[in-house]
Amino acid sequence: MEYKDYYQVMGVGRDTSAEDVKRAYRRLARKYHPDVSKEPDAEERFKEIGEAYEVLRDPEKRAAYDALGTRQPGEEFRPPPDWQFDHAGAANAGAHSDFFEQLFGGLGARGGFRGRGFDTAGQIALTLEEAFSGTERRVALERLVADEHGRPRPTTQQLNVRIPAGVVDGQQIRVAAQGQPGAGGGPAGDLLLAVRLLPHRWFRTEGRDIHLDLPVTPWEAALGETVRVPTLGGRVDLKLPKGSQADRPLRLKGRGLPGNPPGDQLVVLKVVVPQPPNAAEEALYRQLAAARPFNPRAGLEGTP
Repeated sequence: MEYKDYYQVMGVGRDTSAEDVKRAYRRLARKYHPDVSKEPDAEERFKEIGEAYEVLRDPEKRAAYDALGTRQPGEEFRPPPDWQFDHAGAANAGAHSDFFEQLFGGLGARGGFRGRGFDTAGQIALTLEEAFSGTERRVALERLVADEHGRPRPTTQQLNVRIPAGVVDGQQIRVAAQGQPGAGGGPAGDLLLAVRLLPHRWFRTEGRDIHLDLPVTPWEAALGETVRVPTLGGRVDLKLPKGSQADRPLRLKGRGLPGNPPGDQLVVLKVVVPQPPNAAEEALYRQLAAARPFNPRAGLEGTP
């Protein structure tokens, strides 16, 4: 079924007072009453205005409707599955749109309503170090709270959120009961925070695995030296296999982001040749070339 924006139907804002809603209804009802209006869609508009007014004039119905949040008119909509309605005093069932019937079930003036509040979505940006160790963040929440006249007003509240160690990019953190307040004493919705990991100067992430490009010298790669490697948990020693090749990944088990199981760190070797060589170094390179003939392009011979 399609979502109906009752505020748009009435031509009022979400913070409009009950008196202004009544004045807007009287003005529109006079304009579109089928007995006097010459508008081609007067009867349909009159019904639509009456339905919108029935919701917005009633504090409980209005609070329930506001708890759904804002959507585009005509957008596909289904009410939250855990919303409950008390149909005591129900009247005029079938006289409203499908949208109204799904929300209020033909609820009459004496009907009560108790519904879970709407979930609130947000995003939180973390450094890779914060994702590895866990952290606590203070976030600002925008909420609708009724003022002394019963009108919904936006307000900003501060909340400390604990981020567990090992969160990954795109993961959703659920903070229970910190979304929009429920209607009629119903439970509040949840706060859903999507994690976005900030770029790191050394590391890249793939799920819980960490990738690192590690520069090594030709002799470290050839001789299989032990090199120091940075990880999120501190530097470790890595023994290179003799004759290690450029772009060869070496795996450090369990050195990625924490989890069950934890991720690994993949170290990709990047052989770096000193530039420019001095005369003594050049002589050593020529001596090595003479002692160890080697053609890395042998497989390309005969190609254009």
